[in-house]
Order: sequence, then C-alpha cells, then structure tokens
Amino acid sequence: MSENKATEKKVTLSVNGKEYELPVHEGTLGNPVVETKALQDEGFWSFDPGFMVTASTESKITFIDGDKGILLHRGYPIEQLAGNAEYLEVAYALIHGDLPNAEQKADFYNKIRKHSMVNDQLRKFFEGFRRDAHPMAIMVGVMGALSAFYHNNLDVSKQDHREYTAIRLISKVPTIAAMSYKYSQGQPFTYPRNDLSYAENFLYMMFATPADVNYKVNPIHAKAMDKIFTLHADHEQNASTSTVRLVGSTGANPYACISAGIAALWGPAHGGANEAVLKMLDEIGSVEHVEEFMEKVKRKEVKLMGFGHRVYKNFDPRAKVMKETCDEVLGELGIKDPQLELAMKLEQIALSDTYFKERNLYPNVDFYSGIILKAIGIPTSMFTVIFALARTSGWISHWLEMHAAPHKIGRPRQLYTGEKQRDFVAVDKRK
Repeated sequence: MSENKATEKKVTLSVNGKEYELPVHEGTLGNPVVETKALQDEGFWSFDPGFMVTASTESKITFIDGDKGILLHRGYPIEQLAGNAEYLEVAYALIHGDLPNAEQKADFYNKIRKHSMVNDQLRKFFEGFRRDAHPMAIMVGVMGALSAFYHNNLDVSKQDHREYTAIRLISKVPTIAAMSYKYSQGQPFTYPRNDLSYAENFLYMMFATPADVNYKVNPIHAKAMDKIFTLHADHEQNASTSTVRLVGSTGANPYACISAGIAALWGPAHGGANEAVLKMLDEIGSVEHVEEFMEKVKRKEVKLMGFGHRVYKNFDPRAKVMKETCDEVLGELGIKDPQLELAMKLEQIALSDTYFKERNLYPNVDFYSGIILKAIGIPTSMFTVIFALARTSGWISHWLEMHAAPHKIGRPRQLYTGEKQRDFVAVDKRK
C-alpha cells in the first residue's frame, strides 16, 4: 500500500481465542480494505472464491460503484467521456492519468497512425488458420505472435520500452482485428489509412475492398463505433484485466499478456455476452414469441441475456449512453430488421414489467452494443473481437501501472480438500 493510503484504523479478528489486529486501508473512493497478511504468520489464509471481496492490487485507473451506477476513468464519469471525448483521448487518459491537451492529443494521434501497419509476414501466419476459424481464435494466436515480429522494446523494466509498446498495441489491434474478419471471409486484407480516424480506419479495413475504390465509411457508423470503443475501454479488475496483470506479474512480454487477456475475454460469461444476446434473439425467433419467452424467464426456464449486471446492482451507466446511440443509429439509418424489432420488444417489456424492474434487470451495455453492431453490419462472430480491440487500452494501462511500481508475482492460495498423503501401490496390488 502507498503511504498516502495508510490509516490508523484497525479491525480485530478473534481466531481460536487469540485476537489479531489487522490494518485497514482506505482509498479515495470505494470500500476500505482489511490487510490480512498478518494471519499468514499464524498459519491462516483467507478464503474468497472468485475474489469477490479481495482487493488484489492498488490502482488509480478506474473506479466502479455498482450500487450507485458509477463508472469513472481517472476520475472522469463515463457519461461525460462518451458524450464529449473520442476513444483515443480516453485511451490517453487511461495511460497517462489525464485527458490530453491539444498538443498532447495531436502527438498521441500521430503516434497511433504511424504504427497502424503490421509486419507483412503476418499474412503468412494467418494462412495457418482454417478459413472457418473463429476470429477470436485468430486474435489470440496473432497477438501472442507479435513478440516474434517485434523484438525491440520488450524490456519491461524500461519505461520507454513499455510506453512504446503500449502505442504499438493500441495502433495495431484494429488492423489485426479487421484482418481476422477479412481472412474468415476469404477477402484480401485492406491496409490502414492515416487520413482516417481510429473508428473510421477500423470500419474501412473491415468493409472496403480493392474492387470498391470509392468506398467511404458511413459517419453514423463511425460515431457509434467510437462510442462502443469508449464504453468498453476499461472496467476495473475484471477477469481479463486481472489475467493481464497476473501474467504480467511474471515478467512476460506485453504481447503475451494481452493475448492472455483476449483469451479470458473470449469466455461467454465475460466478453461473449453481446454475442450471446444475438444468439438468444435467434432462439426467440420473432416478435410474436417475445412475451412467451419473457414468461419463461420469470419461471427461470431460460436465461435472459443482456439484462442486469454482475457489478451494477441498479443500472449500468454505460447502457444509458449506449441506448441513446442505439436509438440514433436505428433512427437515422431507418433499418428494418425483424431481429432488431424483436430486441426492441424485449427492451420495452423489461423497462415496464414490474418483475424485471424490481430485480433491476435493465438492458445492459452488451444488449445495446450487440444491436448496434448488427445494425452496422458486423457479424456476430466479430462482437467479442471488437470488445478486445476496445479493451486493449485498458489492459495495457493496467500493465503499465503494475510495472511502474514494485509488485510481486501473483500466487493465489487454495483450500485443499483432496486426499491426504498416502503411499504408492504397485499396479498388481491395487484394488
């Protein structure tokens, strides 16, 4: 703990008739934490499956208050960032601690553009995958392979190496993401353009082809995509971020760390939630079946994907911004899609039905982002890839923060409930 977080407060814990005084540390926001290290000397460990009430690290990057529906990046409310800042400004703030001034913004953007290309030999790496490989499988493999293509600036003990690699990662992840889509479609890769914004560039690399020389990115799509990136940039010590920190604590190269984060994000309980929303809509089939489906949800016969949140007990602050974007995209584009109409019917019931309101089962960010991505023309298999693209800035910010201060290799403990020590028995004498 840093000295400014230390406090004189203590709690007393009684174990087997013996009392222990445990220090209490308070942050600038959030719950105080009890330091249990003293119990280790007495032969005790804490037991907290899923690390639900365990603070594994000290961080200055993101704060969440799930009960009040608050999400802050470097102290800035997510609503203000999503409404006023571009994604790369948010990425800069996550890395450096403050939003950039005009000069810093221009310099940061230029660095990102400069490194958006990838080594051309990577196209051969892509050819090792089947065409029907899931884009996330490709993302995990290609991201982990980058250290084989970019050997320089990999000394994690040097600050300039770490910062250079952070720029390189944020720059190249949209290119790799778009390449994973192009490969799955059997289309030639589209190279990045330095005259486009971050979101425009991604959409250009996704959908432009050599045959369509006049292709232009729809500005409504680009604006919505940038907002999706911003709303997914970071979310405190979630499963994938904790994975990046854990792998990073070993001194592993940053590309391996981010690859591990992508692998963790791939899980349907984490980054696959918006993909699961679209699969749920497929299963419902049509608007006529929505009310019947919602009754099954009430009877706990089926799961309602994209509603409620593990952290936010009231509402997801990102969902409010995403709903506005969703309404804007669907309204301005005038899209008529049976599946999107079905989704809007689900939203209507969830926001009006007492059962869902009492349980705070409001549409979350995954629900609306899935609808927006579908409206833009992004295939379902790419949803989690886009999440990984956006979250890379958050992951690398936590990785940078960890390496900027003394840290220990992660080593969780366990409650062992297996066999006690026993002797080996030869195979012919085993029962």
